[in-house]
Amino acid sequence: MRLTCPLCGDRDRREFYYRGDSVGLRRPAPDAGVAAWDDYLHLRDNLAGETQDLWYHEAGCGAWLVVTRNTITHDVLNVSLAQFESDRS
Repeated sequence: MRLTCPLCGDRDRREFYYRGDSVGLRRPAPDAGVAAWDDYLHLRDNLAGETQDLWYHEAGCGAWLVVTRNTITHDVLNVSLAQFESDRS
């Protein structure tokens, strides 16, 4: 699989670190309890079809990217720079 980094261009997937779902994965509060932390660390949806994932360009520019892809066809539909809450203020 190849990803097109908005800053570096077309690159092999091995340059990137896969972090997971960019939308549904929310870190629990530090005092959330064992069950909430267990769910966060171990339970993931394995959706068939279009997903949005968070990837880190580890062997490149160091940017965090949102990759929209189809898990059935393996098509990469879009790659954009991630925006975090602190980026939006």
